[in-house]
Amino acid sequence: MQVEIEKLVYGGEGLARREGRVVLAPFVLPGEVVELEPPAAAGKVLRARPAAWLKRSPERQEALCPVFTRCGGCSYQHIDYAGELRYKRQILRETLARTGGVKWADAIETASAAPWGYRNRTRLRTQRSGGASQVGFYAAGSHALVAADECPINSPKLNEAHRALAETVREAPFPGFPREIELFTDEERVLVHAPRAARPLAAKFFALCAERIDGVARDGFLDYRSGGDMFRVGRGSFFQVNRFLTDELARRAVGDASGGVALDLYCGAGLTTLPLARRFKRTVGVDAHQPATRSLRCNLDRAGLDARVVNLDAGRFLAGFDETPDLVVADPPRAGLGAAVTRQLTRLRPKRMHLVSCDPATLGRDLRALLGGGYALESLTLIDLFPQTAKLETIAALRRA
Repeated sequence: MQVEIEKLVYGGEGLARREGRVVLAPFVLPGEVVELEPPAAAGKVLRARPAAWLKRSPERQEALCPVFTRCGGCSYQHIDYAGELRYKRQILRETLARTGGVKWADAIETASAAPWGYRNRTRLRTQRSGGASQVGFYAAGSHALVAADECPINSPKLNEAHRALAETVREAPFPGFPREIELFTDEERVLVHAPRAARPLAAKFFALCAERIDGVARDGFLDYRSGGDMFRVGRGSFFQVNRFLTDELARRAVGDASGGVALDLYCGAGLTTLPLARRFKRTVGVDAHQPATRSLRCNLDRAGLDARVVNLDAGRFLAGFDETPDLVVADPPRAGLGAAVTRQLTRLRPKRMHLVSCDPATLGRDLRALLGGGYALESLTLIDLFPQTAKLETIAALRRA
């Protein structure tokens, strides 16, 4: 099946049309003509991988990673970084218009940094194949392992730990090794987490990691410095992954706001709670994840700051809150705020809201509800936390109309 690619869409694929149906293909560029493999299944939308290029875009470049197109992590290594940012702004506009009816014609400010070696966190998989154990990443949309000893978007310390684990996996009996390993680093120490490992296995595994990986954090947490503050991050706790833009994300999410009451929803370990506590008379950090709120209390104490910490779902917290905040900062998971939270926010009528989103589709849906509830969109910022990938991080600033 031969098609011409019209544009890139959210998710990292290129869109073409064939006999009245939409065709999506990865690793392509607008204007390219490609021969596609037969689609795995028919439907209204066909998905197929490129088999051959009949016409290539002059924007195309060689990928840096040898497993690009096989590993499920990166989508855009075939595009230079300036082009990637340009396409991401286009995709952001189109996705917000499609999912939320938000037609943003003004400029989208962009914050970016080094596009390689930026990740401070990675998740590795292990698998036994042909009598040997390997470590790597899952292929896109499957549990098939793509073996790898390093990743070019991961930091040097992560890759050092990755190589040590790859060597250890090849030597260790497979039943004695977790199938999923998460690494988090500040470039000096490494926090190792085995999310699904059984307790006896985990103890043996952590002892082995301490032998093989230089700088393993043995106490179950890592102190990460960002923006002049020190953040305690425990195993499995959320923290932003781009080591070059963590400070910038917090700065832009808070902005120049100050006043009486600030709410920090989905606050995690307090990346934005701490700067809010310096600017507002009263700040409330809300997160449903107990290890995160435990870390937040520690981080506030170390910084000498006072804020209320609530370990509760954001919707349930807002339902019992009756003040009008001066500012709400919200950094929800990929599912977005959802109907219950947006309904409570429009009831409380905060003066300003800064929404941090990792999914423009759910952001568009949330914005539709908030703009319909009496808010105006002031600015959009693309903060590119995930270069080479299809992920989009956006900060949307709203004010009460």
